Amino acid sequence: SVNIVAFGDERDGFSEDRQQPSLIWSYLGRSALISQINSSLSASHVGSQVFTEYQACIFGNVKLVVHDCPVWDIFDSDWYTSYRLIGGADIIVIKYSVNDKTSFQELKDSYVPMVKKALNHCSVPVIISAIGARKNGMPCSCPLCTSERRSCVTTSEGAQLAKELGATYLELHTLSDFYIQKYFGGVLEYFMIQSLNQKSSENMKKRKKMQRFYRVQPPQLEQPEKMPILKGEASHYNADLHNLLCCCQCADVAFYPEDFSMAVEAHKIILCSVSHLFMLLFGVKSLSDTHDASIVQLAQSLFAVEAGDPFLSSPQGAPPCVLPVRVVVKDSVFCSCLPDILHFIYSGAFQWERLEEDIKKKLKDPDKTEHVLEKVKCILKTPGKLNTVKDCKSHQIKQLNNTSLRLFFNTPLLADVIFKIQGAMVPAHRAVLVARCEVMAAMFNGNYLEANSILVPVYGVSKDTFLSFLEYLYTDSCCPVSILQAMSLLICAEMYQVMRLQHICELYIITQLQSMPSRELASTSLSIVSLLKKAKFHNSDCLSTWLLHFIATNYLIFSQKPEFQELS
Repeated sequence: SVNIVAFGDERDGFSEDRQQPSLIWSYLGRSALISQINSSLSASHVGSQVFTEYQACIFGNVKLVVHDCPVWDIFDSDWYTSYRLIGGADIIVIKYSVNDKTSFQELKDSYVPMVKKALNHCSVPVIISAIGARKNGMPCSCPLCTSERRSCVTTSEGAQLAKELGATYLELHTLSDFYIQKYFGGVLEYFMIQSLNQKSSENMKKRKKMQRFYRVQPPQLEQPEKMPILKGEASHYNADLHNLLCCCQCADVAFYPEDFSMAVEAHKIILCSVSHLFMLLFGVKSLSDTHDASIVQLAQSLFAVEAGDPFLSSPQGAPPCVLPVRVVVKDSVFCSCLPDILHFIYSGAFQWERLEEDIKKKLKDPDKTEHVLEKVKCILKTPGKLNTVKDCKSHQIKQLNNTSLRLFFNTPLLADVIFKIQGAMVPAHRAVLVARCEVMAAMFNGNYLEANSILVPVYGVSKDTFLSFLEYLYTDSCCPVSILQAMSLLICAEMYQVMRLQHICELYIITQLQSMPSRELASTSLSIVSLLKKAKFHNSDCLSTWLLHFIATNYLIFSQKPEFQELS
């Protein structure tokens, strides 16, 4: 089989025609060597497409699997899925539009280094495809547009990027039959043949090696079934935060219209993670820290913060000493749309089309709709920069929460709970903990001592492991540096019943052990038997099954180790 992974969007992000077929689909549909094409979509928990998987036959009976990932955000939101795709790739295709300089620059600065790191010096051929005919027209004069909106990516820039990756550089001025079949297809099929020849040679060497050496057969164990962790597990980060808004647990701010006829509860930590305006409003930043006059002006004209009211009941799950901050919304039209705006923010602040449609239905007035949407854009803008949501297309807006909440990780800003662990104090935020961890939600909202305490002691886990656990809750990312650290984090995840983190740790351990050569396995001081015992004790069935099979597969190595006798 041949596995191809394609990254990037070859369409002009600012073009009105987004319906043209992709490069990969055009090649599969036109090539005479391809047959029996099937496709399926892989979607995230919010329904947005992550990648398309194509399966077909090439050269008669060779299986061809292609993963086409048009959105680079998969590296930000789901690192282990993206690394798994690259690790299993025989050929990598990187696409971009020559008329989208901004996307090319982001690709070059942010994502090419990630691809290089994932390849880890592997000899996987990479094809960089520059798509489209360069438009030499004048740049757009709209004040909301950046100066590089219509600037083109030059041939030398593309060739330099290919040189950095050791890649083959192609320019496809159109997706015509010549460029697709003979130019792009010819290069791609050459690398396919090279990959098949290499695999055939490796299989021949393995068979000869097996025939040359007599090996003691290990105990016969069935191959473990394909585990869920190896397939990847969708993140539910944004869904967790959205559920927090729906349940209104640990709310510490309440928005009111000027007549106080209704109240909309929210959480400072979530609002501040997506908006410098809310940071200014709730005292996270001062006026001297905010150098954008438009944000200051909007904050003063749109909101008025009042002190907590002693007659206002505290929100469910918060300590009795904490009362919600009362914020008066001066704009009645904006206030009527506030529930929809909060749902947009808590869902990750990237479903702009849905927010636009909801406000249109509610207001039924184009002028009022535009008025509200402009204020939302200003709330989400970055100080000193042009509006990052000027075009308001979901595929162009990054998810904000999982990167911005990192600003509040392990800092006392807005913290309302402190964990005491190994003599150290670790500040945290109940809203994030309750949203992301069901055990902590029960702990802070039930009839437990922690529900009414600011200081919460933590036992049975080290400070570094607990900090890594909290970092995952805040950022939805986890990067263990060793197998032992991953096992400690797995134990902590099992203690707090965060299953996805547990699966990520399982995947890391399996991947690291699989990559160990036999010589390193024989000399390592790491006890695989000890890992097996811990996996069983902490209900990690997938990992314990895999480790037992791993020991049996490497029977000659592990049977010589002292801990092998501990296996009954």
